[in-house]
Amino acid sequence: MNKYLSFLLPSVLLLFLANCSTQKTTTEENIAEQSNYPKVSFDKPPNILWLVTEDLSPYLASFGDSTIYKYTPNLNRLTEEGITFTNTYSPSGVCAPSRFAIATGMYPSSMGGNHMRTTGNSYFDELGIIPYDVVTPPGVKMMSEILREHGYYTTNNAKNDYQFHATKTAWDENGRNAHYKNRAEGQPFFAIFNFEVTHESRIWVKAEDSLYIPEDLEVPIPPYLPDTEVAVKDIRRMYSNIVEMDVQIGEKIKELEDAGLLDNTIIFWYGDHGGPLPRQKRLLYDSGMQLPLIIRFPDGTQANTLDDRLVSFIDFAPTTFSLAGIKPPDYLQGQAFLGKYTAKPRKYVHGAADRFDGKYDMIRAVRDKRFKYLKNFKPDQPYYLPVTYREQMPIMQELLRLNKEGKLNEIQSQWFRQTKDEEELFDCNNDPYELHNLANDPKYADKLAELRAECERWMKETDDKGFIPEKELIESFWPNMAQPVTAQAAYQIANNELNLSVTTEEASIGYQFVEPGAEPTDKWQVYTNAISIPENKDIYLITDRIGYAPSEPVKVDLNEN
Repeated sequence: MNKYLSFLLPSVLLLFLANCSTQKTTTEENIAEQSNYPKVSFDKPPNILWLVTEDLSPYLASFGDSTIYKYTPNLNRLTEEGITFTNTYSPSGVCAPSRFAIATGMYPSSMGGNHMRTTGNSYFDELGIIPYDVVTPPGVKMMSEILREHGYYTTNNAKNDYQFHATKTAWDENGRNAHYKNRAEGQPFFAIFNFEVTHESRIWVKAEDSLYIPEDLEVPIPPYLPDTEVAVKDIRRMYSNIVEMDVQIGEKIKELEDAGLLDNTIIFWYGDHGGPLPRQKRLLYDSGMQLPLIIRFPDGTQANTLDDRLVSFIDFAPTTFSLAGIKPPDYLQGQAFLGKYTAKPRKYVHGAADRFDGKYDMIRAVRDKRFKYLKNFKPDQPYYLPVTYREQMPIMQELLRLNKEGKLNEIQSQWFRQTKDEEELFDCNNDPYELHNLANDPKYADKLAELRAECERWMKETDDKGFIPEKELIESFWPNMAQPVTAQAAYQIANNELNLSVTTEEASIGYQFVEPGAEPTDKWQVYTNAISIPENKDIYLITDRIGYAPSEPVKVDLNEN
């Protein structure tokens, strides 16, 4: 049984679950047979809207937790009109590596984006490292840029946090005012709106704000947290923040409706990793990796259904391309789970945890639909890592106080163990909070061997960077600790056309037309082929690549030829 089904489900949800179907396939081909998957086809490229909420486990009725069911009408609507994916996971329990995976379709641990975070803070001085950007292999681009290359207008409002700075050619608009409404008439859009109200910091920042739920609402307390007034207050705040987020989601849906766009827009709603409470975020238990995902198609495809296929964040980029009719690039490590290029279902999802703020660890995870395997590479190190940021949360302070006083029970004190088992195995169906390690139980020896082998295979195949000391990793990205700079664009003019090139391998080129004498703005078009030279315009060029510093803008001398 799902961990959240222990809570009382309303009759509406029981009817909902009873009538839901799960998608399955038996094909052995890489591209799955489409008969058992949602039929999606479009006469023209569809609009795609991502609504992203932060730090959220599946605390919703469609995932089995009915606590705030009657207070979330907009998420309930998405559930009724969309597909609820019940087995969706981030490859990390924290935001920056998770967003790296989403933006690139690559595992953070494979590319060196696994440390939280690379852009630095005061603890960098203590560690003797510098703020840095991950440098991805040549040819790896942000998914938004690839969509731009195929005619999409792409916007991000507003969080980045990718472990690198967004390239100059990644977005048409990127910031607090970014919006798809600014696209050209008839142009398809890919737009992201981020909702920060559910972030862990909002537990303490909004502690004294009024609630969006009854002040005496009964809330469930996970067994690894203490059932105290402090805990109840923080958990009520968490649920209230979800309800506030629901209001914000409703505003975005209404924007679509008012603009006449709801009937040709695919909506993704999801969390960026697991929940905000202690022993959730940053960990590779399901409480840190598992997240809610609902996808609504404009034609009602598979409305009000559940899909239990395993989905990883690295699958989001290829799936978005697939829905847009774009063949996913070969370098992607994920696979499409919807659309033209749908692949056969995953057997496993994977996760990694390394440095968090100033504290290092190394844990790897493999999960199938029932079992979770954890490999602890630093077993002599405690599980709990003191993170100053998290310790601002009252419930975290409560945990630390009770632990110091010896007042936590056996389950609640597990997180504060001074050592870890080298291997852990959990039956997530029967032990949904992952409290009982089965690694030494002979009955599960075959499953342990299977998942151990899969972990080793995955780490080797993806060239896991976790064993490389971070200083050496930075040096491999930025020789002599200096960020590489993208070479300036070269150009040729012939037949009133401009052909561009750059010597930095697989770097992107941006261009823009400006009024004579004016300076370029931060809005660059992506160069894909020869540009027709307009009359009475200046032309500026810029180059960029993930992890590199962009070139300085260059003005084209139109009088050269």
